[in-house]
Amino acid sequence: MEKTPFVTKEQLDEIVKQYPTPFHIYDEKGIRENAKALKEAFAWNKGYKEFFAVKATPNPFLIDILKEYGCGTDCSSMTELMLSHAMGFGEGEIMFSSNETPASEYEYAAKVNAIINLDDFTHIDYLEKTLGKLPETLSIRYNPGGVFKISTSIMDNPGDAKYGFTTEQLFEGYKILKEKGVKRFGMHAFLASNTVTNEYYPTLAKTLFETAVEIKERTGVSLSFINLSGGIGIPYRPDQEPNDIRLIGQKVKEVYDEILVPAGLGDVAIYTELGRFMMGPYGHLVTTAIHEKHTHKEYIGCDACAVNLMRPAMYGAYHHITVAGKENDVCDHKYDIVGSLCENNDKFAIDRMLPKIDIGDYIVIHDTGAHGYAMGYNYNGKLKSAELLLKEDGSVELIRRAETPKDYFATLDCFDIYNKLDCKTFESN
Repeated sequence: MEKTPFVTKEQLDEIVKQYPTPFHIYDEKGIRENAKALKEAFAWNKGYKEFFAVKATPNPFLIDILKEYGCGTDCSSMTELMLSHAMGFGEGEIMFSSNETPASEYEYAAKVNAIINLDDFTHIDYLEKTLGKLPETLSIRYNPGGVFKISTSIMDNPGDAKYGFTTEQLFEGYKILKEKGVKRFGMHAFLASNTVTNEYYPTLAKTLFETAVEIKERTGVSLSFINLSGGIGIPYRPDQEPNDIRLIGQKVKEVYDEILVPAGLGDVAIYTELGRFMMGPYGHLVTTAIHEKHTHKEYIGCDACAVNLMRPAMYGAYHHITVAGKENDVCDHKYDIVGSLCENNDKFAIDRMLPKIDIGDYIVIHDTGAHGYAMGYNYNGKLKSAELLLKEDGSVELIRRAETPKDYFATLDCFDIYNKLDCKTFESN
């Protein structure tokens, strides 16, 4: 598929007058169209709900857009729960899927009426001791182990993952929950990450639906919901075809009708927990070329670095790059696109064929709408950048300001660095 930025050079020329690079910018129109398509794809299921994975893009302005389409939130920490609660998500709208969970976080999850998704068998007893009694609704995260295959292709290795109950723990867990008075049961599984195939969800659904039937037969527990979790990916590379969410929804329905309906489980709600699919393609990291270096290789140094987008440094992940205004130029120059961290893996692209890049060019890094800003950090004393929203009417809204030195030093109250330095000088530049 062709990778075309949703923002033009002319638009960027205007934006940077107020918001200097680097920044993450998001496409409201694309987010809305995608959320609508997902909702329509699973409209056949009466109880369907998407619980957006907050960890992917924890910005309330963006999550609020998804809320308009009936989405809830999936949280993995106290602060994500706090954000969801502050945004007005209530009972039945927050899923808490954490692991190695502190008691205080379980307490807060119960306080805000989140659906708790238990990650480990021992947490049944731990949760009961923490809360005094178990909630009436509980979900169990399932990890069947081994490898997860579609046809003959290995997609991922759940057996190496730290998450979830084993198969026997799953059956025993439901028996215990039922005995302890739980009324409403769910099951959750995440068996492969960032799959670019329309077969992942239907294959996963078949495994979970068959397990749900066995749970009913062995324990008498009829599941109220099955959470297919995330795993539907996006095409980071231009030679990849995007997933067809409507086709995926239809294929899941076929498996649902084949397995659950005949077993008397035709009222099971389907939940999803998508993050990357919901936001990934609708974000760009925009940075400016500020240096060029001619040594053993040709380097373009930019004003962003791995603190703004960690995936290439951490995973060697590919992110497509467009030089704004040069979309139709010949890609006849080979560059490493690098940032300023004192780490040699601080590279957005290695040996990438691109048009000739001049100092001052805007470099648009694609597909940063999920696990982009969210994975940022402050190594080397770097400050996290602003987040902007390109609205449907073409205007731009600041949805998170850039960090300042005052933010960086804020937790050093005991040393009071901020007031010892003339930080205001830096903040005004």
